[in-house]
Amino acid sequence: MFLSYVVTRYLAIRFIHAALRRTRNKWDDILIEKKVFVPFALLAPAIVFNYAGRLVPDFPQILLKFSFPFVVFSIVLVIDRLLSAGLAVYGRKTIARRWPIKGYVQILKLFLYLAAGIIAVCRLLDESPWGLLSGLGAVTAFVILVFKDTILSFVASIQIVTNDLIRVGDWIEMPQFQADGDVIEIALYTVKVQNWDKTITTIPTRKFMEHSFRNWRGMKIAGGRRIKRAILIDQLSIRFCDRQMIEKFRKIQILKKYIQAKEQELDEYNRIMAIDDSVMVNGRRMTNLGTFRAYLIEYLKQNPNIRKDMTFLVRQLAPTPDGLPLEIYVFSKNTEWAAYEAIQSDIFDHVLACVPEFGLRVYQRPSGSDLKALRG
Repeated sequence: MFLSYVVTRYLAIRFIHAALRRTRNKWDDILIEKKVFVPFALLAPAIVFNYAGRLVPDFPQILLKFSFPFVVFSIVLVIDRLLSAGLAVYGRKTIARRWPIKGYVQILKLFLYLAAGIIAVCRLLDESPWGLLSGLGAVTAFVILVFKDTILSFVASIQIVTNDLIRVGDWIEMPQFQADGDVIEIALYTVKVQNWDKTITTIPTRKFMEHSFRNWRGMKIAGGRRIKRAILIDQLSIRFCDRQMIEKFRKIQILKKYIQAKEQELDEYNRIMAIDDSVMVNGRRMTNLGTFRAYLIEYLKQNPNIRKDMTFLVRQLAPTPDGLPLEIYVFSKNTEWAAYEAIQSDIFDHVLACVPEFGLRVYQRPSGSDLKALRG
């Protein structure tokens, strides 16, 4: 028996590995990586022992019975590693991101070992497997209790795949488990998420059916990532535009057409309504904030990094004690984190630098230097 192990392990298996390494296929390298052929070294002695025992007269049958389970589990181990190799090959396919099968492979392995255990026990007891299975009805409740997590996880994994809730590579947020990052593995019992700080969060699969989570895949499919940020305008700096301000704004290239059209519109309205323009609040007039908002719209329209076919807003929000929020609500073309942040920062660098040019001020709470200046 020892000789059969040595021949199989160090001669036959090494020969097979050497032959597979010479091929151009990549999938057979996975067979070597997963050590699919190694269990045959354990199977060979068991088979030799089993057949040798039958040839020897008066050989103890109890020993042959114990050799049978060893053969069964050696075969199961080969199938287990074949399934792992098949899973690894499948994992290299593009479809594996959308249809992960690791959970199904795990449940198949579980049933495989259960079946092997039943067959081995029946062989030792000289009982029919069907007779043993019929007796399991009495312990069904116990089995369900023991395998509760497995059953719940299996059902959850089916729902995840069927409803296409998450895929490997999806960015998800699940605050209940401090998960915020990319899904790197979907298995029967757990889903692994690599957070942006490179830590790994492991979430029970069934929890995705019990708790809400956010999947950012739709953003990537749509091809636009939302920019939603406001600056706070000091409300004391908002005022009507006088002739000097209008002439200054007219020199801003992207505002020329707006100023011209707006002046015609307001002059026509005030003329029809016979407005007394000696008082600023009479009739309709341009404001520095409204003109600044028009400038931002034109500026963003000319920005090549902004999607024009998605929601596009420059709007005022409700006034607050900290100022009047002027919000930019647009979508960038690039959804990658670093590029997105660069686009957003460039926009607001420009916006903040332009605010004083329109006679406006950004609200900022007084700091130590502000208070020191007041004392001076």
